[in-house]
Amino acid sequence: MLERGEGYLLQVVSAAGLQTQIGSVSYAVTRHAALALAEWIAMEYGDAGIKVSCVCPRGVRTRMLLGEDGGRDSFLKAGSIDPEDVAQSVMDGLRSERFLILPHPEVAAYFQRKASDYDRWLRGMRRLKKQVDDAKSKKT
Repeated sequence: MLERGEGYLLQVVSAAGLQTQIGSVSYAVTRHAALALAEWIAMEYGDAGIKVSCVCPRGVRTRMLLGEDGGRDSFLKAGSIDPEDVAQSVMDGLRSERFLILPHPEVAAYFQRKASDYDRWLRGMRRLKKQVDDAKSKKT
């Protein structure tokens, strides 16, 4: 890409890279790292013709969210979208060369709230974690 003077990297990050992931430190950390890598490449090589976009979906109706038999319970199910919707968002984002491609519009609002008051955001995430944990304990 550098030799050609152009290229495009599409990084699959997940909304967990902008927010975090309840219940999975490895997923949260790797998604944050994927975002940081993309930011670094965009900053370091953007003037050399390398374009970068990060797709950051929240819940997507796939086996990862729904489970093999479709019966996995997740707090992300309620606002989940179809893979085709993510694909359309990616195509639109690549056409307009946006860095952040957010198939779920609410992710932008969550990200802005996080940035504007980190302590408040952490308190809210603890409340959400408690709700998720309470729902799990009622099922067992």
